[in-house]
Amino acid sequence: MQQQIEELLNAEAPTLARIEDTLTEGYAQALALEAERWRLERRIGEVAREGRTDIGEELRSLGTRLTYADVELTKLRSLLGSLHERARVVRRGGTHGSSTSGLLRGRKS
Repeated sequence: MQQQIEELLNAEAPTLARIEDTLTEGYAQALALEAERWRLERRIGEVAREGRTDIGEELRSLGTRLTYADVELTKLRSLLGSLHERARVVRRGGTHGSSTSGLLRGRKS
């Protein structure tokens, strides 16, 4: 999804329909990541409350997964914000406003 958004941000004249479809898919993915974060946070709380002594490995695993979800969600939200701005430019009749055209050239994700 992130690559797809970056391609649209760097495209010369993407259609509004393509941008909006990608925004919809991106928002759905962001919601899924937020749900995953919520499940992980809830599970961390459950594990901590269980009072077992052998929770170290499970907590490490959950923490790693939570960190990954946080990083991915932060990147996705940033890209979605840029794509949303690109959609506004296209709606106003421009094809690639200077504020977003080439915004991510050379950036690796």
